Amino acid sequence: MEFPKRRPTRLRSYNYSAPGAYFVTICTHNRKHLLSHIVGANHDSPAYALTPYGEYAKYIIENIPQQFHINIDKYVIMPNHIHILLQIIDCDEIRAIRESPLRSVVSKYIGYLKMRVAKNIHKTFPETKVWQRSYHDHIIRNQKDYEEHINY
Repeated sequence: MEFPKRRPTRLRSYNYSAPGAYFVTICTHNRKHLLSHIVGANHDSPAYALTPYGEYAKYIIENIPQQFHINIDKYVIMPNHIHILLQIIDCDEIRAIRESPLRSVVSKYIGYLKMRVAKNIHKTFPETKVWQRSYHDHIIRNQKDYEEHINY
């Protein structure tokens, strides 16, 4: 059986470590509801209650950006995915000795977030697959684009 070839989801010529804004979506494995539960019945803006894993994701999102020279403008933790609107404020990053210069600030931050949350979940459920592979990103191109994503 031949598997379909994965197509890269990143723009090949774009520097994802350059200062700018990005809208990122990270999904749980098989869209499993690990991060929050819907508690409100209002369909226009339902209310969510974070699970302990969602609380930990919130902690990581809010407290780690300084390491990566980014600001988190907005984020929302849904039952099976997270949306993050982030801005890279400085592209002069410090890399570990053996770290690839090809990994961008965005991918490092998302990888770190996914790793920390997965480790926390694995303390209780060691065999659980937590995250879907990779993530979806959108490069914010102008103020109108920014406002559309912040209101999304």
